[in-house]
Amino acid sequence: MKLLLKSVTILDVNSPHHRKTLDIFIDHGEILKIGKDLNEKADEIIEVPNLHASPGWFDSSVNFGEPGFEERETISNGLDTAGKSGFTSVALNPYTNPVLDHSGSIAAVKAKAANHPVSLYPVGALTMKSEGVDLAELLDMKEAGAVSFGDYKLPLRNPNLLKIALQYAQNFDALIQSYPQENRIAGKGMVNEHEQSTSLGLKGIPNLAEELQITRDLYLLEYTGGKLHIPTISTEKSVKLIKEAKKKGLDVSCSVAIHNLILTDEELQAFDANTKVLPPLRTKKDNKALIKGLRDGTIDMVTSDHNPIDVEHKKVEFDNALYGSIGLESAFGALCSIFELEEVIKFMTAGKQRFNIEDTSIMENSPVDLSLFIPSETYSFSERNIFSTSRNSIFLNRELKGHAFGAITQNGFISIEL
Repeated sequence: MKLLLKSVTILDVNSPHHRKTLDIFIDHGEILKIGKDLNEKADEIIEVPNLHASPGWFDSSVNFGEPGFEERETISNGLDTAGKSGFTSVALNPYTNPVLDHSGSIAAVKAKAANHPVSLYPVGALTMKSEGVDLAELLDMKEAGAVSFGDYKLPLRNPNLLKIALQYAQNFDALIQSYPQENRIAGKGMVNEHEQSTSLGLKGIPNLAEELQITRDLYLLEYTGGKLHIPTISTEKSVKLIKEAKKKGLDVSCSVAIHNLILTDEELQAFDANTKVLPPLRTKKDNKALIKGLRDGTIDMVTSDHNPIDVEHKKVEFDNALYGSIGLESAFGALCSIFELEEVIKFMTAGKQRFNIEDTSIMENSPVDLSLFIPSETYSFSERNIFSTSRNSIFLNRELKGHAFGAITQNGFISIEL
């Protein structure tokens, strides 16, 4: 398929065309020409006011439900949602039923995603059935296409199991994930332990639960070596702990969920179950520390932490609602509401190297991997902006700035309808 993008502003610091407004001609998955007033014959011409392009965005933590929770999201619709939200690649968590804990399940989800414009990279479960008892078949899963291993939102209680995983994974250069929460400290808490939890009568999860687990895991990493990724940190001290570990030379990375950068536990006052997320929304002080950590490189990447939950498990009493929010559709607009545009692109394209995903630049004779977006418009995010099967967005009715238009890769083009 031949595509011609007209008058596109290119944002790519590694490209000679950075910040220039040019035409881009794409033929069968390759950027053939970039220049002014191109008139190549194309199957489709895309001309949208104020259209911008950057190297493809990557999300390191998404859930689609399938297999087992198709009522929440199928792989097909999830990938469509990701593409319309500007993402060209996503890492799929093993939050499925059954969980992705062997090579056959990894191969199955990859087959479901084959030939879609958005690339799916499975994260294999670290332990069998994500039960935290026995290690899963890590090597077999890596050979089947898994890019990392971790039990989604399920912390490892047994430190020896993480020690063995970090040691074993070094034999095939695998990335191990460990969710940062000590459940014996968190107890039955469901929101941030602070003034809001007390005034609302909700059981709290103290910052200590996250920080204690991170401290333990970093000590283990220092002992074993290997590669550790700590997903979705949420506290000021967590940033400090990881910064100190990096100064020591430990091979550790971390991510932050976009909603934890922007929203605080003050949102809980409405008892809206969409604000029930894990880790919980913290305080403005934590927000500021996370933003600073992202800017100085302590935090390696942002994630939407996209987690579709069906209405039967979300529109219930707050105590009984499942954790999670969809986030792909709102990711770009939410980030643009607090960061400069070029910072946003940097954060949205980070993480690929850590997950061994090829990165490309916007140059002639290069494979195409483009995220398309319109950065200027300010609007109230509503259900009409949602492409997911589930509607549980933490950003519903909030003001966002800018929205994605679509994605173009070697496997095709997908976009929203204007």
